[in-house]
Formats: sequence, structure tokens, C-alpha cells
Amino acid sequence: MKRDAQAIWIDEKARRAGFVDGAGLAHALDLKPYRIGQLYRAAAKELLESPAEVTVLPKALRSELQLQGFAFHSVMPVVVQRSSDNQTTKSLFRLADGAEIEAVLMEHYGGRNTVCISSQAGCAFACAFCSTGQAGFTRQLEATEIFDQARYFARELAARGKRITNVVFMGMGEPFHNYGSVMEAVALLNDPNGFGLGHRHITISTVGIVPEIDRFADEHIQVNLAISLHAPNDEIRSGMMPVNRRWKLGELMAACERYVAKTNRKIFFEYVMLRDVNDRDEHARELARLMAGHLYHVNLIPYNATPDGPFAGAADDEIWRFAGIVEGAGVPVTVRQNMGRDIAAACGQLRVETQPKVKTA
Repeated sequence: MKRDAQAIWIDEKARRAGFVDGAGLAHALDLKPYRIGQLYRAAAKELLESPAEVTVLPKALRSELQLQGFAFHSVMPVVVQRSSDNQTTKSLFRLADGAEIEAVLMEHYGGRNTVCISSQAGCAFACAFCSTGQAGFTRQLEATEIFDQARYFARELAARGKRITNVVFMGMGEPFHNYGSVMEAVALLNDPNGFGLGHRHITISTVGIVPEIDRFADEHIQVNLAISLHAPNDEIRSGMMPVNRRWKLGELMAACERYVAKTNRKIFFEYVMLRDVNDRDEHARELARLMAGHLYHVNLIPYNATPDGPFAGAADDEIWRFAGIVEGAGVPVTVRQNMGRDIAAACGQLRVETQPKVKTA
């Protein structure tokens, strides 16, 4: 049975404070159910810093929660960088066990504020162009460790009279490799009694784990699906994305067709533009044929070069020419606005400066 958002939150926060679960915390501190609800709303909806600020709680209870180490936050910012145009803020967070993850806030002109969050510390899928993949896999994140990245930036925005409008699971890690925790984090983000972000404002990106795409189609939620495609054929894709050796493009695209047939929802395909690798005219035509006739949308991504990576980004004029070929074939396409290049905003680039590489799992 799936837990509701409040149960997810209280169980994980209680365990982190040394209790077995939320029931153990409630028993130890003689907390009534309505007190648990007050704690949850204070953190998830009101975005308070700590139990000490929850003035509806008795002072003695607030002191005891502090004494027991019950905290609203599970991620600690250790490095925060802001781009020169003030549109992009990147934070390196340290977790309780010392693992580090990254999240990025992008404040677009027009009032859209998108937070890109991580689902794992590191990544096991080793995509050759990705700084996170080059660093290897450390561990899975719990649902509240994922959610608290968004909560951190929600608090930052609230102090300026703004709010998060979109959350994308496009940070460190492969979301469908941590499927259960990611779905619970989605529940925390969406809960109308808590954070209250609509499903249609949440996007999950996957490198293409076919069984989990089918599983996601059965969730019956309107969260957006994005596929990290990055190549129009198996030869190129297998050369830089090891996942393609397990599930070839034919299997991946068949899963995408099943997803659309079951949900009637559009799929977004991410395609990072790598110079002399996947950016030629023939690649654009090949990509257009792969996308044609389906409820698909291509998002071309200018590449942020990584310190250890062997790739360079395609020039802007090459990207726009590529987009013109794809669009001319009748396939919807956009070129992603490049934000935060001056602060190494591609996920994994800040962490790699502070932690050594680890072995892939």
C-alpha cells in the first residue's frame, strides 16, 4: 500500500532523528495525530525553517523536538553560486552521511521559476558526456532528500515574494533507477495539503529504462515524461550511453509508443548537441524520421563542457540549422535557453570539484 505524503514525510524525518518511524516518534513524544499534521504543514506548506518556529506547538514540545534532533531539512547547502545575470542559482548540498548532490534554480523572464533536482548521489549509467556519470554512483536518495532540494529553493524564492512554478528531475542521477523514492517525492511535491505543485508542472527525465517507462504509464498521473535521447541511431547512442546496449533504440521507442497510447500524453526528447558527434545534417534528418508521426517534442540542448569530458558543444548557428531541419520535417522542436554557464550549471560539475570519483555500481 502506498503511503500518503504526510506519512512519507514523518516516517523519514523520524528515522533520521533516531526513531523507528513516525509512529515511534509519536509514541515517544506522546504526539497526537493533529500535532503530526501541524509539523508536516509547517515544513511542507508554510516552509518554516525548523520545529522551533512552529508556534502552534507547545514550547516544551518544540524544545524536545530540537533536543531529539528532529529537523525539517535533510540537505545542507555548502556551496551556493549565482550567475552573473542573476537568473541561475546553483547549490551543492551535503547530506547527513557526507554525500553531496546538486540542484539548480532557474528564474526565467516572465515569472517561471524552475528547480532542477537530483534523485541520486552520483549516477550508475555513465553517460560519456555527463559530469555526474563520469564521477560514478554513491547511493540512492530518500524521498525527503529529493523533496528538500525543492523546499530549500522554495524558501529562497518566498523571501523575495516568488514561488516555484516547475520542478524537473533532471539533476544528478537516473530517476527511474530510484523509482520508489522518486514517486514518493512526486507525492510530496504534489500534495495539496503540503507543497501543492500540480502534476503538470513536474517533469521526470530518464535515459530510457524500458520496464520503468511501462510502469510509469500505469501510474495514471499527469507528470511529464522526458527521454534523454541524444542520438538518432544505435551506433552513436551506444557509444556514449551504455544504457543503449541494454535497451536498443527500437525497444525504447516501442516503450514510448506504448506510453503515449496508454496516457495520450506528449513525450519530450532531450538531445544534447555535441560537435561532430550528433550534430550533422544527416543526424537531423535521421532524428526527424525517428520522431515523425508521434506525440513527441524534441528539445535541443546546448552542451556545457565538463572538465573530464571528451566532447565540445555544437556552435549556436549549427544548433539552429539542425533545429530548422527537424522542424521542416514536421517535428515540434525547441532550443533550450542556455542558463548558468558561468557557474558550471550542468549537474555534477560543482560536485566534481569537491569529491573524488567513485566506482560505478
